[in-house]
Amino acid sequence: MPKELCYLIDQISREKGISRETLIEALRSALLSATRKRFGGRTNIDLKIDPKTCDITSFETKRIVSEVNNIDEEISLKEAVKILPNGKEGDTVDLPLDLHDFSRIAAQTAKQVIFQKVREAERDAIYSEFKDKIHTVVSGQVMRREKGMYFLNLGKTEAILPIKESLPNEMLKRGDTVRLFIEEVKITPKGPVIILSRTNPQFVAALFKMEVPELHEGLVLIKDIVREPGERTKLTVYSKDSSIDPVGACVGMKGTRVQSIVRELRGERIDIIPWTEDPRMLLARALSPASVERIGINEEDRTAMVVVSDDQLSLAIGKKGQNVRLAMKLTGWDIDILSESEYSKMRMEESDKTSSPPSVNG
Repeated sequence: MPKELCYLIDQISREKGISRETLIEALRSALLSATRKRFGGRTNIDLKIDPKTCDITSFETKRIVSEVNNIDEEISLKEAVKILPNGKEGDTVDLPLDLHDFSRIAAQTAKQVIFQKVREAERDAIYSEFKDKIHTVVSGQVMRREKGMYFLNLGKTEAILPIKESLPNEMLKRGDTVRLFIEEVKITPKGPVIILSRTNPQFVAALFKMEVPELHEGLVLIKDIVREPGERTKLTVYSKDSSIDPVGACVGMKGTRVQSIVRELRGERIDIIPWTEDPRMLLARALSPASVERIGINEEDRTAMVVVSDDQLSLAIGKKGQNVRLAMKLTGWDIDILSESEYSKMRMEESDKTSSPPSVNG
């Protein structure tokens, strides 16, 4: 029996990824619970399992007294010295119990407790593994879609991707393998729940850190990142090493690094912008891919007037204002964009106002 028990414990430990010590303690707790139940709930009963041989020993602890009043908890000195020759009144002695006559109910209780402990240990193991992976990227295989969520297999466990956290117009099918951002790991009565995202801006940042060694090593840093999922991401990068071009590092040879990320994001456009402390230059770069003619800024209230050529106006503003909106989020500046013709017209109107002669009444 001990040899079979050891084999079973080792097998469950391998299959479930639960430590051997945890399983042995779960078994000990289950058997102790069943033993105490069989003996009327007596708390002076204990049980041990040898971690190497899996031998099980159960015993009751009794106090040595001159006169026995409670046979379940006390033993006479005369009987005690047969087991503990040097025993004296007030000492305790451990007496072995026979486990072979467990009742069916006790055995069933032990089985239920073992399964419960194994489930708890599995949940703890999953939580311990994934709580340290929050805000990192994992690969998952789509299993099914139901109740506004995708369920994905992450290997040892299942995780959920709310449909609102998938990319717009993205229809994931069963069997698809995708990369995902672990947004949250929380404990619920049913066990740990791993919540994923593909829309979080930090998902893109994490993908870049996976693709770009210079980012992973900390030689190049992402200063800020903003995103409208499925449409466009803008990020500012800078290098701690003057010999490393931060944009070139992120783009990669012939664009291989950034294109890998674009494919994962289903064609989402990515603007990689070299960060600078000069607000005018940063604002101009943030409006990429548009070219900027001139910029006027008010540093006190962080507002900027940007002038672009007429043919660059729609590009600077972007579809439904997307480009300028992301540029404002990225820089923290309020940006007003004018075309050259609008700017010239405004200057002429201002010039006319200042040069007009005062009106004469009557």
